[in-house]
Amino acid sequence: MADERQNAILALEDGTVFEGKSFGAAVVKTGEICFNTSMTGYQEILTDPSYRGQFVTMTCPLIGNYGVSEADAESREVQVRGFVIEELCEIPSNWRSEQSLSDYLEKAGVPGIEGVDTRALTKKLRVSGAMRGCLCTDGSLSADECVARAQASEPMLGADFVKEVTTPETYQWDPEGIESREWTIVNDSVDEELIEHNGDMYRPLEDPKYRIVAYDFGVKKNILRCLRRNGFEVTVVNSRTPAEEVLKLNPDGVFLSNGPGDPAALDYIHSEIRELIDKRPVFGICLGHQILAHAFGGKTFKLKFGHRGGNQPVKDLRTGKISITSQNHGFAVDAEDLPDNIEVTHVNLNDNTVEGMKHRDYPVFSVQYHPEAAPGPHDAEYFFKEFANLIDQTR
Repeated sequence: MADERQNAILALEDGTVFEGKSFGAAVVKTGEICFNTSMTGYQEILTDPSYRGQFVTMTCPLIGNYGVSEADAESREVQVRGFVIEELCEIPSNWRSEQSLSDYLEKAGVPGIEGVDTRALTKKLRVSGAMRGCLCTDGSLSADECVARAQASEPMLGADFVKEVTTPETYQWDPEGIESREWTIVNDSVDEELIEHNGDMYRPLEDPKYRIVAYDFGVKKNILRCLRRNGFEVTVVNSRTPAEEVLKLNPDGVFLSNGPGDPAALDYIHSEIRELIDKRPVFGICLGHQILAHAFGGKTFKLKFGHRGGNQPVKDLRTGKISITSQNHGFAVDAEDLPDNIEVTHVNLNDNTVEGMKHRDYPVFSVQYHPEAAPGPHDAEYFFKEFANLIDQTR
């Protein structure tokens, strides 16, 4: 039970200290502290490579109630440095659950703290901005020592975490067409062909129509699933792959994935992507969007506390349509530094930052948010079809 667990300390670099109870692994970790406003999807958040180097605070008060299922993981491991919540559900209730959240984090070596006033912590980050922190769940440090550790830790500005999360080798995503199939519930009133696998039912995949190369800067599995469901055969390559090697594969298009860290620190990537802009259709998401901005000759800047959650309103400036989107980023594209041949297509309605852009002369576009969002919302799924249409128009 919670009161039998080790006391835990979360300290911020400004000297603020939060106390609670530990769960997950008994260790000491440092990293940048951010918050996510999503009501569900904590496992997708924990395994999202874009959170590399960060502690995530959930604003939803009860976490862990539906447990953990391996099928919901967005990458091969837990990516966050630590997890901060108000209340832990120790006995999950869900037929898909394979283990509890605490056991999942303990196996991954990742610490968690519960009993924190997450509303107060979130308000502090909104007012003061994102901060470095130290989470101690093994009882080895005092509060003052935790503050000192936070102050001595590496900042997010200038950090390159892409090298830690990218694939070491090139691979074909889901060549058998099994992992990308869409799970569904049988509905006798709907006439559709379904495939049974291990007791679950899936919608069949159509044969791929396009061959693309996806740069892995920290790609989420659901992005790859969505690409395959929309007709793309995907070859995934390391973040350092030269443009020349990509072009030798003769793809119909190039995809730039999400990922962690400071996009300005990735100059070795900017130069390679710059070589592809006038040669193939390109689609970028999240970090891929920011990398494109640098390849265009633009800049990015660090947001005060970032956009993280499933309720971010975005306006399409071309149509006036408003979408509710899933986002996870701490940096943004500077609209003032984009060259004249780049059109800003989408903006965030909370702070007017750039959420989408396209090249006026070449078939290249990007969005800051996540059209593949798992568990949702799904307002922006149409971007995968836009990429397919763009390839069709340029063939």
